[in-house]
Amino acid sequence: MMWSKERTQTDQDINKLKFSLCCMHDDVKLPPLKQPPESLTLLLSNSDTKSRHFLDNIRAYNMMFSFTSMGGKIDSSVNQGRGPYTFRLYGHNYHRIGSLLPQEGSSPKFAQLYIYDTEHEVQNRLNCSKNTKSLNDVIVRELKDMLDSHNCLAQAFRMARERFEHNDDVGFKLRLIGRRRTDGRAYNLPTVSEVTALIVGDIDVCDNRDVVVETKSGILKRINELHPSYLVMQYPLLFPYGEDGFTSEIPLSDKKKGKRRKLSMREFFAYRIQEREGEAQTILNARKLLHQFLVDAYTIVEAQRISFIKANQKKFRSDLKKNLTDIASTGEIDPSSIGKRIVLPSSFPKGD
Repeated sequence: MMWSKERTQTDQDINKLKFSLCCMHDDVKLPPLKQPPESLTLLLSNSDTKSRHFLDNIRAYNMMFSFTSMGGKIDSSVNQGRGPYTFRLYGHNYHRIGSLLPQEGSSPKFAQLYIYDTEHEVQNRLNCSKNTKSLNDVIVRELKDMLDSHNCLAQAFRMARERFEHNDDVGFKLRLIGRRRTDGRAYNLPTVSEVTALIVGDIDVCDNRDVVVETKSGILKRINELHPSYLVMQYPLLFPYGEDGFTSEIPLSDKKKGKRRKLSMREFFAYRIQEREGEAQTILNARKLLHQFLVDAYTIVEAQRISFIKANQKKFRSDLKKNLTDIASTGEIDPSSIGKRIVLPSSFPKGD
């Protein structure tokens, strides 16, 4: 939903209005997000005490069911006053996933909660929150049942749990598949077999975007931002069906002119946060979780821009200081300046 003043041409004819921010003049096309399951729809409705409690604590409930942990440091000091809620993140942001089972003596966290000690799952999830007393165990159970019924990623981890229950002496790995064979413009609801694969023994073939989750390990693995399940692993309540997120293979419209034929990450997020008739508004109705999602999205887009700039330094006239002669000729004596200088284009926003 856009205002007419946001159009990119001067024609006043309402039938000829064109917009760039939302869809790049209709060059960007993504499948609409489905309406969430009824239980989540009611919780997002803000219609009663229960739903208002859920919305006030939606970040805690989402974290309770996240498969991945979020990097960076959250600055809560900005919310000590009476002003509107602000989500502030600083430091290097990333998403990481641990092993299928916790280390000996450790409590299960994140994805492990879908597999380990599921007889006490609701309490285990509540124990992971800092404000356990203020959360509602009935809501936790409803969310668990909803994801088990509708979320393909949750179903995949439940399948792994069943294998462990029947073969606890066999070492399994769970491969989170990093590529899709479908057109991202029309299809974003993968099946369990498209998102994961259970592996026994060694792995023969593995894509560079695949994530292999070990049975038991103290190592956290970073998820590639281009992994199609990157968003749903962190935001299961925003993508309750396990919908695919951004991938670098999503094409632009067949009518697109110019050399670039693929959707950019910024265009993906710009499209997803627009209000459209007939499409679910799950993301926009998520209040504090929407704040977190937008900040997370911004850091991902900026990280991708920096990676592109770093990989295309020849276009920005980067020069390599090869030896001491180069340094001496420039009059620099600071050893920290030795190495490759990364040149940022003038279009890149500068920090303080």
